[in-house]
Amino acid sequence: MDILFLKEFRIELIIGIYEWERKVPQPVMLDLEIGLRNSRAGETDRVDDTIDYGQVAARIQTTACALRPMLVEALAEHVAQLVLSEFDAPWVKVTVTKLAIVRGVKQLGICIERGQRL
Repeated sequence: MDILFLKEFRIELIIGIYEWERKVPQPVMLDLEIGLRNSRAGETDRVDDTIDYGQVAARIQTTACALRPMLVEALAEHVAQLVLSEFDAPWVKVTVTKLAIVRGVKQLGICIERGQRL
């Protein structure tokens, strides 16, 4: 299976369980690996034969900011379901990272996989 990836996709959104986190958008880093149903794009050089990563990024940016999740788990699940349903991907791996949110911890987050690898 070919895998399309987006690394260090940074968005700013309201996320968190603490009152102070709910007041100001904070940076979150997303890493995605998206399984492709076929590998024809390498042969045809047509975007119609793959998943348009620009459209993926735009949809995530729009929907994630509107979501205002409490947990990184909820954001990861939202992104995974969006990719599976709207872009017809058979499999996706989503990593959500919050940056410098806990004293002494540079990064924290979650990594989930959904769907079926072909």
